[in-house]
Formats: sequence, structure tokens, C-alpha cells
Amino acid sequence: MASAEGQQQTIDVADLDVPQLQDVRQQLEQELKHLTSSFGQLKGAQAKFKSCIESLQSITPASTDKTSLIPLTPSLYVSGKLSDADKVIVDVGTGYYVEKPIAAARKMYEEKISFVTKNLEQLQETIQKKQDNMRVVSDVMKVKMMQSQRAGASVGESTVQA
Repeated sequence: MASAEGQQQTIDVADLDVPQLQDVRQQLEQELKHLTSSFGQLKGAQAKFKSCIESLQSITPASTDKTSLIPLTPSLYVSGKLSDADKVIVDVGTGYYVEKPIAAARKMYEEKISFVTKNLEQLQETIQKKQDNMRVVSDVMKVKMMQSQRAGASVGESTVQA
């Protein structure tokens, strides 16, 4: 039963009337809004991971025991010293931090970037399909509205002649 619920139903939009098309268009607009928001969030995560790799590249043995500003949040920094230039503490998610060698940390962030990039590509394809569907629904809606206006005009002409 669960597999039947997960399947999408295909509907020929030409068979729908204008109010139904408006509902479909509204639903597509909401889905596009959500998908583009998710796309932006993934892009932000990707940029954060790239920034982490750049930060790792700035750590050298010469950095040991030098005072620097350590970010606690995007807007809060504290003064600190790097005690070991071979290891860093990385955020592995949900508030957990792990000490890793720099090479392992770089590899972890590169894997995260790769994962996010793949998801961005899939999401971009989905957004493109939804936009295409939106254009089709809009085009069919315009045609149906013109047909109903012509039908209304034809009825108006026949009542004027009578």
C-alpha cells in the first residue's frame, strides 16, 4: 500500500478545466518556491564547506602558538592559539565535533562538497522539470481562456442577431 502512495499520477492537462489548471499552477508555484529555497540552502552549505577547506589550507606549522581569532558563530569570535598544526576540530553535524588530522578533515569536506554538488544537480533537474510543467500548464490555461472568451463572444453575437 505504501508503494502505491509514493507513485505519482500523470494527468493530461488538456483534459482539465481552467479552475483545475489554476490549482495545478498554484501547486507548481509552491513546489518551485520550496525547491528554489532548498537549492539556495544547499548552495550555502556548499560555500561553507569550501570555506572550511580554504581555512584548512591556511594552517601551517608556522601557525603554531600564534594568536588568532576563532569563530564560535558567524558573528562571534574569540582569541585563541593553535597548539597543534597537524590536527583540527571539525563540525561533523548536529553539534558534534571531532578532532581529525588536516588531511582527513580536508577529505571529509571534499566528500561533503561532492555529495552536496550531486544533490544540487539533481535538484536543478527537478526545478527545470517543474518550470517546464509550469509553462505547459500556463500555455494550456491561456488557450482554454481564449476558447471560453471566443465561445462567450459567439453566444453574444447569436443573441444580438436574434
